[in-house]
Amino acid sequence: MTYNLAPANAPWFEHLADGVDALGAAAREWKHAAAAAELAHARSEPLRRVMHDGRVTGQPGPDETGWNARPFNRSPHSRALYKIEHLYLDAMHRVRAEYGHAAMLYASGAAWAVCRVRAGEQPGRVVFGVDREGDWGQRDLVPGDIGVDVEAFEADGYSKADKLQAAYDRLLWCITAGHHAEEIGNQEYVSERDDAEAAECWAIAEEGADAAYAYGLLLREALGFVLIGPRREHRKQLADKAAAAEQPGEVAQ
Repeated sequence: MTYNLAPANAPWFEHLADGVDALGAAAREWKHAAAAAELAHARSEPLRRVMHDGRVTGQPGPDETGWNARPFNRSPHSRALYKIEHLYLDAMHRVRAEYGHAAMLYASGAAWAVCRVRAGEQPGRVVFGVDREGDWGQRDLVPGDIGVDVEAFEADGYSKADKLQAAYDRLLWCITAGHHAEEIGNQEYVSERDDAEAAECWAIAEEGADAAYAYGLLLREALGFVLIGPRREHRKQLADKAAAAEQPGEVAQ
């Protein structure tokens, strides 16, 4: 299997780009998985299926007593459909959450890389905070800040500066809506109006994963833009080094 990974001796910016691209690939996988989970759940909804009405009886053994001794009737097909729907619903929520997390890692990781390069640093990898309470007892990465200096891009004549700002605003709107919905849910009393407002905010917040992924894609392009200078400087250094190696040495006296 071939991996699109820069060799170990590649310059720092190649490894930095590899890390951001890996974040994007992970988010893309979860995006596809979320779409598949939603489709699987939609297809599994019992009300969309024709249920077989046949029933069977569960007859407890002679040693059972009380409630456990009572026989019961069951519709195997309807029970299967409802259990499958429940499992797919749970999977859909889990995958959506993973997609949202991966998309935020992509957006914040790309933003971190852009900001570090803008600051004149030369990081070889994106750095995140760590959550020690991750799933399965494993440590997990924590998304960081998502902002970049869009005005600096505008000053440099970057053609997609306006799209970058619009994508940032959209993501921030989704995040803010989610926080507001949580605040409403934590109130001691929630009126019908509050409940409707919370529902509207949750609907906006659910777009956050797609917004983060879209923002990450634009930030990856922006990273390529800010890396033009370092790449050019690296090529110049290589050229100077090659030229120096070709210079004839002084003739010995």
